[in-house]
Amino acid sequence: MRAPAAVLGSTLFLALAPGTVAVLLPWWLTGWESGDWWPPVRLLGLVPLAAGALALLWSFGRFVVEGLGTPAPVAPTEHLVVGGLYRYVRNPMYVAVVAVIAGQGLLLARPVLFGYGACAGLAMGAFAHWYEEPRLARTFGDEYERYRRKVPGWWPRARPWRSG
Repeated sequence: MRAPAAVLGSTLFLALAPGTVAVLLPWWLTGWESGDWWPPVRLLGLVPLAAGALALLWSFGRFVVEGLGTPAPVAPTEHLVVGGLYRYVRNPMYVAVVAVIAGQGLLLARPVLFGYGACAGLAMGAFAHWYEEPRLARTFGDEYERYRRKVPGWWPRARPWRSG
């Protein structure tokens, strides 16, 4: 896949998948109306919200630059993406989406978002386990298996993994 097509495809997928899970559905659940919690606790929500949003955008960029493809199953990468945040955790996009939702839960003082975030995380975990990991193993074989053994799926490593 050429870079312009990868950029377009990744941008569309970003709007559709994480946009739905991390923006549209939380809005539907809350109407962006906030509760009444102690303001410093609410402001803490900016940390996971901002960190998750940045991590999500950075990870999508890796698919374009390193993978020459998109995160969308219909337009996968040509190369296994193992750089950037992927050196710390195999699923930085999913971790980032859950962080965004948790940040919204704190910022808006809406506990419903914590329950929703847990459900979304479980659904993403199931998708990764039963679809993505087998597909990556079939597509990238030993390269993916080496990476999978060294980099945790959900809790980031303290130090970056080096493929060489």
